[in-house]
Amino acid sequence: MIFCDIGNTNAHLLIKGRLHVKSIEEFLKLSFDEKVYYICVNDGVKSLLFAKENFFDLEPYITFDTRYCGMGIDRICVCKAVNDGVVVDAGSAITVDIMKKGVHIGGYILPGLIAYNRAYASISSRLELNINKDVKLDKMPKNTKDAISYATIKSIKLMIKNSAKDRKVYFSGGDGKYLSGFFKNAIYDEMLILKVLQKTFDVLKDCKEI
Repeated sequence: MIFCDIGNTNAHLLIKGRLHVKSIEEFLKLSFDEKVYYICVNDGVKSLLFAKENFFDLEPYITFDTRYCGMGIDRICVCKAVNDGVVVDAGSAITVDIMKKGVHIGGYILPGLIAYNRAYASISSRLELNINKDVKLDKMPKNTKDAISYATIKSIKLMIKNSAKDRKVYFSGGDGKYLSGFFKNAIYDEMLILKVLQKTFDVLKDCKEI
């Protein structure tokens, strides 16, 4: 069996205990003989999967007690993976949520690093510059690329730091490993969502619902 987390940019697949990351374009070209248990936030891709008999959507079976309205299934899964702490899923968007004793306190959404790039480019072609991940956050920038990078990365860092305080911070997502490097109390785990999918499958299997 295969577990799959399908996002807006990439698909993360757990195949025989190994993680594989594919772009959406690459994922759609793949063929699977095994049963694929998945969640998907990409509406275009999700509509294509309905016709595939060996694809099983786990979203209807994943419950989460929260007063937050409109929470995406990917965000629900990363939160379910953590009992206490701040959960950061850094992908196309950066979601930040606080969990306390298994209870979802709330959270917020920031643009992802690529989205910041696009936002600057929409202002002026002169600001169409890639983020410099090596920019020094303890020194004032002396060029435009570093100025954009400094503002982007430091604003994300300070928002998360303000939310975390002395809590552990759990990072996942494509930029999660990079952002986790700014925090002493950070734990990076790219498998957070896939672990929840696997656990959901195990429960359904034990209940003979799958």
